[in-house]
Amino acid sequence: MDNLSDTLKKLKITAIDRTEDSLEGCLDCLLQALAQNNTETSEKIEASGILQLFASLLTPQSSCTAKIANVIAEVAKNEFMRIPCVDAGLISPLVQLLNSKDQEVLLQTGRALGNICYDSHEGRSAVDQAGGAQIVIDRLRSLCSRTDPASEKLLTVFCGMLMNYSNENDSLQAQLINMGVIPTLVTLLGIHCHNAALTEMCLVAFGNLAELESSKEQFASTNIAEELVRLFKKQVEHDKREMIFEVLAPLAENDAIKLQLVEAGLVECLLEIVQEKVNSDKEDDIAELKTASDLMVLLLLGDESMQKLFEGGKGNVFQRVLSWIPSNNHQLQLAGALAIANFARNDGNCIHMVDNGIVEKLMDLLDRHVEDGNVTVQHAALSALRNLAIPVVNKAKMLSAGVTETVLKFLKSEMPPVQFKLLGTLRMLIDAQAEAAEQLGKNVKLVERLVEWCEAKDHAGVMGESNRLLSALIRHSKSKDVIKAIVQSGGIKHLVTMATSEHVIMQNEALVALALIAALELGTAEKDLESAKLVQILHRLLADERSAPEIKYNSMVLTCALMGSESLHKEVQDLAFLDVVSKLRSHENKSVAQQASLTEQRLTVES
Repeated sequence: MDNLSDTLKKLKITAIDRTEDSLEGCLDCLLQALAQNNTETSEKIEASGILQLFASLLTPQSSCTAKIANVIAEVAKNEFMRIPCVDAGLISPLVQLLNSKDQEVLLQTGRALGNICYDSHEGRSAVDQAGGAQIVIDRLRSLCSRTDPASEKLLTVFCGMLMNYSNENDSLQAQLINMGVIPTLVTLLGIHCHNAALTEMCLVAFGNLAELESSKEQFASTNIAEELVRLFKKQVEHDKREMIFEVLAPLAENDAIKLQLVEAGLVECLLEIVQEKVNSDKEDDIAELKTASDLMVLLLLGDESMQKLFEGGKGNVFQRVLSWIPSNNHQLQLAGALAIANFARNDGNCIHMVDNGIVEKLMDLLDRHVEDGNVTVQHAALSALRNLAIPVVNKAKMLSAGVTETVLKFLKSEMPPVQFKLLGTLRMLIDAQAEAAEQLGKNVKLVERLVEWCEAKDHAGVMGESNRLLSALIRHSKSKDVIKAIVQSGGIKHLVTMATSEHVIMQNEALVALALIAALELGTAEKDLESAKLVQILHRLLADERSAPEIKYNSMVLTCALMGSESLHKEVQDLAFLDVVSKLRSHENKSVAQQASLTEQRLTVES
């Protein structure tokens, strides 16, 4: 270390004299000292003030420039040295050196800038201000097609520098994207896929950039899908595949790229992995199986990619995914059910799947998960059933297959996601199915559970779906028995509250159900309607200019239906409904205006 002090003193003198031979000797000593003990040597270099001298020595003409850049690269491996390098004014001369024709100068300069930028806001800002990123991207483009080892090493260093420059910094990543770095990196990957270090660098860069929404469009305009799938097929090591997966997952969120990946043959690779790993209990294999099946499900979220893989229900992929459902592997059961839910996104697919026995497979799966079941599998299978129940022609088929009985087994679930899907599935099944609606509406256990969930304030989704199902039971069954069951279970107040929902569709459903209650069982429900302050709510809905036309219309229909109750009639009279209703006769919506005339006549006759 004494030697080091002498070297630093000597270096200061030679730096001023510019005697290149002595300078080179001093730099060699420094590099040797850094190799032996980087931290201590770097501290001494900082204390000596030599960094400031380096700024003036970094010239393209000097034969020592590469070694000075190398020293800077070595000291900048230490976090505490990065800001001093910036403060010493090294960034600007280093960035200028990126225009050099000397390969060694370029290599060491790239290393120095990359290390200064690593996890350093100050380093990145200085490189940004000096315009370093654009020069590096231009160099990558000009060197791109060269496959000699020295050029490939340089390309790897430049990619690494750009990564350190932009890592976890959205605005700098966006800057690189605007500079067109993505097509350049994709071209690099295509040409240099035999070079492991460079490939790895490109993948990490893709992984960083792909998180940014603005990158997806640029990626979609390249052949990234083909390149990644080609690379993926060549990999046997788990770690390498995992790196590619980390790029594929964010990219596959984009619908155009989903389709490109499907066309490039990614799905076949994923199915192969599933087949290979399904019976393994090794941690790596289990993780890879999960990643592959999750990615498969993600690809099915795109309409075009999904339809391409469905192939009219005859496709190999669709058949393979079907075989996951009866599997004993929870991850595959989950992915299989989610895949079916994704295939079930249009009527044609849903009808084909119901006609080909999918419902029975999903019911068997749910039966395996009733006691201490896997919540994610329950949720996924119920999602699939809900989607399959949307086409009108499927409802009766699914009802006769016994879907409601299977779904009702989960009434005791305490998991909100399962509750939410259960409610949605039942609501879809009874839509315009009077007999099924009546049967369910007379199921006291179900109605009581619905009323309980209508108060689940912590879970707005469950609360909303419970209200909607209560209303649907009445609207589709038009049954006095169903209404009585709901009144006895205390459901009326929830339907009245639902009429004040911020969602017009829910308000409407509530008003129609309440009008049926008033028409069929007013005597039974009278007290509950009074205590829920229904009349005041109707007055408010009619007086509010923001209420949708259908809300005004159904509020008036309901008001007329309440006239059969003495106490509710009196409330209507006391609140001067006539004033509000008469104003609506001139409403721009014809149906509202006509209903206002009829309601006004009714109120006048009854008063």
